[in-house]
Formats: sequence, structure tokens, C-alpha cells
Amino acid sequence: MRQLAAYEREKAKLESMGCTVLIASVDTEEQARKVVASQGLTYAVAYGCTKEDADAIGAWWGQHPPDGEHMQPAEFLLGRGGIVLGAMYASGPVGRMAVDEVVHFIEGRERSRLRQEQQQRAPQP
Repeated sequence: MRQLAAYEREKAKLESMGCTVLIASVDTEEQARKVVASQGLTYAVAYGCTKEDADAIGAWWGQHPPDGEHMQPAEFLLGRGGIVLGAMYASGPVGRMAVDEVVHFIEGRERSRLRQEQQQRAPQP
């Protein structure tokens, strides 16, 4: 849950870069509301994801004692036009996209894009 709070703290910076954070969870509506309230989340949080939803995005679904079956985290960084720029699939409690790494990646990608645009506009000898 610390990751959720970290993304919330960086929400203004992410929005200034044209980014939107969306969360989808297997939680019930009541559980999701508790997480939203406890973490002070203001971005969209969907709930009630099913095994079919996990299959659709390629997320791992399996036993997780003591909770029973549920979807393990899958994170995606989408670019313009919905192109997947980065993805992380977990099969356990490790491996998450840290918000500072996401910001760094987006900033680097934007610098590269702007350089390419400037080179294309530059007069050719």
C-alpha cells in the first residue's frame, strides 16, 4: 500500500506530465473504499476484478494464503495511443514500479521526443 500513497504524493507532478493513474483491484467495494480512505487516494480505483480480468491483462492468478485466490499485481506504463512502454507482472509480494522511476522514465522519454522533433524541424544543409 505504500506504493499507492507514493503515487498519490506525486499525483500533481504526474498530471503536469499528462499522466493519469488508474488502479484496479480484486477488493470488494467496501474494502476498496477503506484503502482509498486510509491512503488518502484521489485517483480512480476500480474494484471487483475477476480471474477473467486477470487473464485479459496477463496477470498471475493463484493462491495467496490466508486470503485464498486472487490476482497478483500487474502494472503498465502506457504511452500515447495506448502503446505499452513498460510492464511489471508479479507472482508474489515483490516487484513494483516505483513512482520515482516512472517519473524518471517519462521525463527521459519526453526529452528524447523533443530532441527528435527539433532535429526534424531544423533546416537541412
